[in-house]
Amino acid sequence: MHDQQHEHTAQRHGEPGGPVRPLDGFTVGVTAARRAEELGALLERRGAQVLHAPALRIVPLPDDAELLAVTRALVGDAPDVVVATTAIGFRGWIEAAEGWGLGEALLDRLAGVELLARGPKVRGAIRAAGLTEKWSPASESMAEVLDRLLSAGVAGRRVAVQLHGEPLPGFVEALRAGGAEVVGVPVYRWMPPEDIGPVDRLLDAVLARGLDAVTFTSAPAASSLLERAAERGIQPELLAALRQDVLPACVGPVTALPLEALDVPTRQPERFRLGPLVQLLCRELPGRARPLPVAGRRLEIRGRAVVVDGELRPVPPAGMALLRTLARRPGWVVARAELLRALPGAGRDEHAVETAMARLRVALGAPKLIQTVVKRGYRLALDPHADTGKYGG
Repeated sequence: MHDQQHEHTAQRHGEPGGPVRPLDGFTVGVTAARRAEELGALLERRGAQVLHAPALRIVPLPDDAELLAVTRALVGDAPDVVVATTAIGFRGWIEAAEGWGLGEALLDRLAGVELLARGPKVRGAIRAAGLTEKWSPASESMAEVLDRLLSAGVAGRRVAVQLHGEPLPGFVEALRAGGAEVVGVPVYRWMPPEDIGPVDRLLDAVLARGLDAVTFTSAPAASSLLERAAERGIQPELLAALRQDVLPACVGPVTALPLEALDVPTRQPERFRLGPLVQLLCRELPGRARPLPVAGRRLEIRGRAVVVDGELRPVPPAGMALLRTLARRPGWVVARAELLRALPGAGRDEHAVETAMARLRVALGAPKLIQTVVKRGYRLALDPHADTGKYGG
């Protein structure tokens, strides 16, 4: 019975002996303020270690004086068109209006206007409020919404656009250029986090390559992280890490804009949702791991663990530092002095290399993977038939 319980725990947590989950051994940073717990749970369920660092906080809608003023203005002077962009934002707007005693008046106004819904979720929120949208694009694209409005003509029309904390590139400008009066409805108000500590820790982890990926679910969060890095004077180092070693994963192209404006390539799912974002990481991160044929085994180096013949082997940070150094030139001897430089905080005592190497061999569960070359150093026991050029770092 005890063995069965241990096996169940191993499988659940990706421990040695259990099946390897897609994100076992990887560490992912989460910058989201909204739905951060949901995203974190999705990642952890697939094996990732998650570092939460909300880059923004959202001002509660009932406390937002700007939204109250806009709501009063729209109730007093109804727009011709209302563009609803997110379900949570639309629901929050209605709930906030009810709290201000304007709920019924707002619903009456919305019932008499041309109501456009960006996608199925916001369409559901509109119908839950007892309203009916006039149209919704199959693509969930704001570009398609814009095309429809401009094709129908917006000159002299008053268009209310539910803003959702992210820039809508060219959307408002194009409507105004077409002659529309545009009223922004700020259903989210983004502010810097009250506690900047988690953001700084995430930045430090990116610079130290302690993260394998960072997720972004809103453009303001990406901008906030970049701005904080600039304040600390480390933005060039952050950009270098995101361009080379740490994968920036964005929920969609709008979210990616602040990063791509600084020449940081990002990865995005085809559908702009949290689930597909996690699925993207489940493909991308294992695909970036380096499989090596070593001593008759298959060695796959992940962020904080190693997969040996399909079995997850957690490795302490010092051991990972040594293993990565050896893996840059698999099969070649690496001197103790070079390995010592790779050890975090090791100082000058080469005995630290021997101690860390002994622990690494135990962690790998296969001591023969790493060979000691007397008076010279250590090397990964790359299989003789392996193409060393393919694996050289």
